[in-house]
Amino acid sequence: MNDLLLPPSEFRVALEEAMTGTMAKDASFSRAWATGKLERHHFAKWATNHYHYVGPFGDMLGIMYAKTPDWARDAKDFLLQNLYEEELSDDRHTDLLIRFAEACGTTRQEIVDRTNAMPFTLGIQGWQYKISMEEHFAVSTAATIVGLESQVPSIYRTQYPALIDPDLYGFSEWECEFFDLHITSDEVHGERGYQIVLKYADTPELQQRCIAAVREAANMRFTYTKNLYETYVKPDLGEWVEEPIAAFA
Repeated sequence: MNDLLLPPSEFRVALEEAMTGTMAKDASFSRAWATGKLERHHFAKWATNHYHYVGPFGDMLGIMYAKTPDWARDAKDFLLQNLYEEELSDDRHTDLLIRFAEACGTTRQEIVDRTNAMPFTLGIQGWQYKISMEEHFAVSTAATIVGLESQVPSIYRTQYPALIDPDLYGFSEWECEFFDLHITSDEVHGERGYQIVLKYADTPELQQRCIAAVREAANMRFTYTKNLYETYVKPDLGEWVEEPIAAFA
């Protein structure tokens, strides 16, 4: 373990590099989605699992808020604002997700039933609860906000255009508001998460724990996303094989 305190610029690079190679946007399910290979019943399964992945996020933010000391007021304010946006804004994020899922042919009742989620989904849900309850607030922020939430814009920037493309999936913008909202909101959240971690991981040991937490979070999300393909898409399309990019003449 590095026993020297990294300057902020080097620490940030280390946090970013901790996700290299396991970004969820590169997992087979994400690639199949972005390249137009999925069908609506695949999206319904994704939405069901995503509900159980992100549905308890407000609870986790509340736990993190309670565990953050009063002297880290900016961190507490960020968590409270994030919680507000998840739970009390005009459109609760889970309601927007259910709107999309219903457009895919499933129902609210099927989505909220946790027995319809993969074991991998319940695993990442439990991992988030554990790290929110047990870790230093800088480490839990590194895991949940940097390692998980900051990835969202890079994922949805390739998936959202495909969803509303009439030649691919043909959803309406209203049905896909969940994705459009998170491209902008999670970009802001991710950056604020970085700033909190850079500020409050103020010992070499805390910095290394944050880097390890980001790496673990990226691995968790990548594995979860990959197994969406293995569980729901592979029976229809077979093993994922990335198609080569056509060369221009």
